[in-house]
Amino acid sequence: MSKLPDTIEAFAIRKPGGFEVLEKMTLPFPKVEPGHLVVKVEWIGVNFIDTYYRQGLYPYPSFPAILGKETSGEIVALPTDPQVLNDPSFVKMGYKVGGKVAVDCLGTHSNYISIPWLKAYPITEGISTRIAAAALIQGLTALTFFQDSYTVKKGDTILIHTVAGGLGLIMCQLAKHIGATVIGTTSTKEKAELAKKHGADHVILYKDEDTVKRVLEITNGVGVDAVYDGVGKDTFDSNFEMLKRKGTLVSVGNASGAVPPVSPLKLLPKNLKLLRPTMNNYVVTPDEVYHFSSELWSLVSSGVLKINIWKEYPFTQEGAQEAQRDLTGGKSVGKLLIKVQD
Repeated sequence: MSKLPDTIEAFAIRKPGGFEVLEKMTLPFPKVEPGHLVVKVEWIGVNFIDTYYRQGLYPYPSFPAILGKETSGEIVALPTDPQVLNDPSFVKMGYKVGGKVAVDCLGTHSNYISIPWLKAYPITEGISTRIAAAALIQGLTALTFFQDSYTVKKGDTILIHTVAGGLGLIMCQLAKHIGATVIGTTSTKEKAELAKKHGADHVILYKDEDTVKRVLEITNGVGVDAVYDGVGKDTFDSNFEMLKRKGTLVSVGNASGAVPPVSPLKLLPKNLKLLRPTMNNYVVTPDEVYHFSSELWSLVSSGVLKINIWKEYPFTQEGAQEAQRDLTGGKSVGKLLIKVQD
């Protein structure tokens, strides 16, 4: 292994706040624990959760704090702990120096990262690190939420808010692969056409149409089996009107703000289920990591899931701020990436 640098270049904040608090900083190289992999980062995936941490909706324990949790790149150092190296689960994953991985780990938007080995997902041959960085978190989120939050089945009808976003387009494709009917919401006709190309059966322009009325029209007054809602505060209450009896509301995110506290009695009229899951609590054990990552790369390799990359940004402070502005401003259709190095 060649000598690692003494410092890293990272996107970090000194305090929560607006886009301006996001800086590109030179920081000490992170401590490499005996059970860690060291990865030279090639691509960064930009996600809404990055903005939640930047704003302080999700708190950091100390500052300066490195943002982000989705990257991809090349392994430059393996763990030094013999117990890890001989662990059957570690061996099964096939990690090696020079191998390519996608990473889901908080605080990793930098050019080098040191991470627990179980946070790295070996990339199947034939899939680039660019595509892997665009697919990992949203792909794993779609898979786990469709299997463990509410099990989407052939013949189901589901509603996906912001269906033309990165996660929405993956969910849409996965639902059609399963055999479900997909109703989606989005803001423009252009986004609606994109969603339809990815399998949406019905797309509602929420700025121009009454979403509740249209969903009930489409379902003949019955409602949908499940709602996947990444908008949060602005759409939360209306979801209860669009769910069928014994339906499931999966609250995916907070794009419009956090959902206020809700009484369990709100579920009573239709015997509804409400979940606010996080993918990271579904992909915890080595078996879960292996299962879901293998399934994700198989779906990408086979063409079932087409990963849409909307825009690439430079590895600069301005590039990182622009990416977050575009993501929260409703401009994007698909994934936003930052190119760190070739």
